[in-house]
Amino acid sequence: MRFSVRFNNDLPVEVYPRLALKAEEAGFDAFWVSNDLFLRSVWVILAACAGKTQRIQLGTCIVNPFTQHPAEIAMAAATLDELSGGRALLGISSGADDFLSWVGIPATRPVAAVRESIEALRRLFEGERQHPTGNFLSGWTDAAYLRFNVRKPIPMYVGAMSPRMLALIGETADGGLPLLFPPEHFVEVQAQVAHGARTAGRDLNDVDLAACIWCSVSADREKAERALREKIAYYGHALSDTILNRLGVKRSEFEPIRKALHVDRDPERAIAMVTPEMLRIGVVGTAEDLLPRLEGLVRLGARHLSFGPPLGPDPFAAIEVLGRDVLPRIKE
Repeated sequence: MRFSVRFNNDLPVEVYPRLALKAEEAGFDAFWVSNDLFLRSVWVILAACAGKTQRIQLGTCIVNPFTQHPAEIAMAAATLDELSGGRALLGISSGADDFLSWVGIPATRPVAAVRESIEALRRLFEGERQHPTGNFLSGWTDAAYLRFNVRKPIPMYVGAMSPRMLALIGETADGGLPLLFPPEHFVEVQAQVAHGARTAGRDLNDVDLAACIWCSVSADREKAERALREKIAYYGHALSDTILNRLGVKRSEFEPIRKALHVDRDPERAIAMVTPEMLRIGVVGTAEDLLPRLEGLVRLGARHLSFGPPLGPDPFAAIEVLGRDVLPRIKE
């Protein structure tokens, strides 16, 4: 089993090295940070974390080839890998359409863009100078190569929610970062990744498929629920029909929540309208509350559990609780 923890890039930079060290001490294998547009830079955050940790792997979750050229992604990832002593993980995908629209960038042919970027990055990490041409990347010459050595190929993980991007994980990536809404959706996700692996003649067991879940844990269940309610109130209206059907929730039920939060600017009313059924999007409560659904994920075949925000009212306490009361039980 592997365990990782994920954070958004919306906290003060000084907080992340302490969170990464806490995660390392708690027994987590990897520490992921997002790179959402106009927040703090993931590369600077992870560089800061590299200087305060010794063992834990440090990953982007995720960067995209539309706002950052793959050549620059290669430079940053290889530099982080050098700085951290070979602990870098590169999470890459096409990015969120909403964020890209802010800067007038259309995510044209996103799966092809990510596939070609992975191919180019792999060649750069291996020191190659010959690059295939494609629809997204073209015109590279034999001068397009890293001027310093990468000690080993940096593992690449594809962030995914759509069927085609999930299949791409199986086809070409070292690992996958599929966001699960709710955790039981892992069944469908694993099947789509496995289909991609079979198509490419690969073995699914060679792919580190992380079961990425929303988690909110606290000794105070009410506070844990509130942290998750805030997340659901913000994102719930954008969930896919597949997810809503699995939860038994109608899209229309999110409309008054969306209106209260985004139109009326009344977050307290929006949070109060999140139902128990909606809360099942993530795992929430005390450590004992979390264990049945996490153990269910393992029974479904998950071999990498990745705990993501909100994590709880106190993320440091949440990491400690997960490391002390959850990870050892899952390893049994």
